Amino acid sequence: MIDWFNANWVLIVAPLSVFVAFCIIGLWARSFVYNRLTKLLSKSGWSGREILVRTTRGPFFFWIILLGAYIAFMISDLSNPTKDLAVKIIASIFIISLIWLLMILSDRLLALYSEEIKTPRPVGKHVANGIRVTLIVIGILILIDFWGWPITPILLLLSALILVALVAFRDAILNVFSGFEITATRLVKEGDFVKLGSGVEGYVIDIGWMNVKIRTTDQNIVVMPNSKLVKETVMNYGYPLKKAGAPFQFFTRLHLKELTGLKAQNLTELIDILKTAPDAVIYYHTYHFLEEHQYLTPEPANDFALWVGDALDDDVLSEKLANIDTFAYSSISALREALLLALEQHLEGHPGLRDKRANRELYFIKSISFVLPTPYVASDLREFVEVIRKISTGSLYYHVFESRLRLQKRSNDFSVWIRDQFGEDDLADRIDALFPYTYTLEALRSAIIEQVEKRIK
Repeated sequence: MIDWFNANWVLIVAPLSVFVAFCIIGLWARSFVYNRLTKLLSKSGWSGREILVRTTRGPFFFWIILLGAYIAFMISDLSNPTKDLAVKIIASIFIISLIWLLMILSDRLLALYSEEIKTPRPVGKHVANGIRVTLIVIGILILIDFWGWPITPILLLLSALILVALVAFRDAILNVFSGFEITATRLVKEGDFVKLGSGVEGYVIDIGWMNVKIRTTDQNIVVMPNSKLVKETVMNYGYPLKKAGAPFQFFTRLHLKELTGLKAQNLTELIDILKTAPDAVIYYHTYHFLEEHQYLTPEPANDFALWVGDALDDDVLSEKLANIDTFAYSSISALREALLLALEQHLEGHPGLRDKRANRELYFIKSISFVLPTPYVASDLREFVEVIRKISTGSLYYHVFESRLRLQKRSNDFSVWIRDQFGEDDLADRIDALFPYTYTLEALRSAIIEQVEKRIK
């Protein structure tokens, strides 16, 4: 081994010296070239100069090393077939590195210009992937031709594979092209609030190659294939309105009726029971009574007024009780006092009615409430109005009327949220001013929707 090295060291040192020399020259050349290039590009003012310099600086040195390796092999004492193989390997590495560099450079420049011209993110993503695929195919074809492999069978095989892929992935391909149509025509954009002909509505949260994702008002995510979306009737309300710091959570409640065993046969018994009955009893015969009869216009005021008119045939007292505005009182105790006052004042002028027997007894019922959350949440006024269309009348009644008892003021959950989160005092006041006796619950729903839509249009 030592004898062979002594006899052939020149043949080894010469190629190695050339390779090392190119490494040294490469470091100097990179420093020289890129200093000049940086100054030249700085004068041009091109926004992509830093990307070009940063991306190509490393590969430039690598290519000089490849050139040194190529010359080293060419001046070596290796056989011609070995030299040819080495040259092909070096050239292949160069082609692969060049394709890789072009892919990285195109990605970075595309990201830069997409940001400058505010290109929608899906469009930039589609173009970037298209450039990558194109460069990879070109690189593969160059390598095949360089190695001398027959390209015609490969092209035929590639064509067959493309045909099979078109058939097998026709839905996916249709979604991809539909995605281009969506982004190019700006049918929808991320952040838009949309309503589709199929009934889906909500905010667009992502536009991808294959589908569009929509977050609905009940916080579900609907994945809509692009090809299906372009065929839909789309009502696009545009970008979202001001977001609430605290989203509105909609609740509903259920009532369980329970007989108390209490009953009244005359006004004296009615007054005595009203003085001691639990708040849940007063609630049932006033608030809950109105909800059960909300389909009547005008709505009957309360169960006590109806009983006095029908069972005692006292229309005057019935009208007095009916004129008590249930929703003018922010607590059950205040409402109780108003009912008792009307009864006592009437009996002072008509003492003979105190023990008049009714033709039917009034049975007192207690209302037991169960408050339950719904899946609906609103983050802005547009989501709010769309949820109002969907919630039950029980949920509407809970937030508009029962809220007065919880808040202890003449307001409702909707107005409080609108005022606190958006500072929309005028809209909140208009909803507060909707007089309950002139609406059924469905009519009240429509009135609230009308007021909010006037504001957001």
